[in-house]
Amino acid sequence: MGDIWVKTCGLRTPDDVAAAVEAGADAVGFVLAPSPRQVPAGLVARLAEGLAVATFAVTVDLHPDDVEPLMAATGVTGLQPHGAHAAEAATVAAGLGIEVLLPVRVDGPVRPGQAGLGFRPLLDTAANVHGGSGRTFDWGLIDQDGSEFVLAGGLGPDNVAEAIAAARPWGVDASSGLESAPGRKDPERIRAYVRAARAA
Repeated sequence: MGDIWVKTCGLRTPDDVAAAVEAGADAVGFVLAPSPRQVPAGLVARLAEGLAVATFAVTVDLHPDDVEPLMAATGVTGLQPHGAHAAEAATVAAGLGIEVLLPVRVDGPVRPGQAGLGFRPLLDTAANVHGGSGRTFDWGLIDQDGSEFVLAGGLGPDNVAEAIAAARPWGVDASSGLESAPGRKDPERIRAYVRAARAA
């Protein structure tokens, strides 16, 4: 495909961000919910400042009333809302001109256009965590309906090309597959993942 959109998520340090940007990622994600990858809003603002790539706040159970204050506090360009109120938070964000990735937990056949509820869906593995599970799902469950979607769930340098060939997504997103330990990104894995996605 070559022109696929590539996101790296769960970044926590300036070195993480530099590795992703230098590798050629289109977007980076920062987790603001409890996780080994969690970072406070103030640090997100510093990490995201001045970046030429898209920047996403990854949240869990974010109330719609809190969307605008969070966007102002972090300065990010996108929102990836998991959990309760996700669709409502997405609607508020879109109204503010914020790019939205709406997570969809896949545990059976899925049509991206319907699952995304009018937003670009991020198809991820149904698990007891909101993203970062390190587990793939059966890409054959995706009923291709011509709509754009982002594929996530257990992706990394070793399988992203296979995933792109099988699922034909608009974009890909990886987090735990880019780590040497939970919450610790490996710059070489980031570079290899972006390189493999671009070559797919």
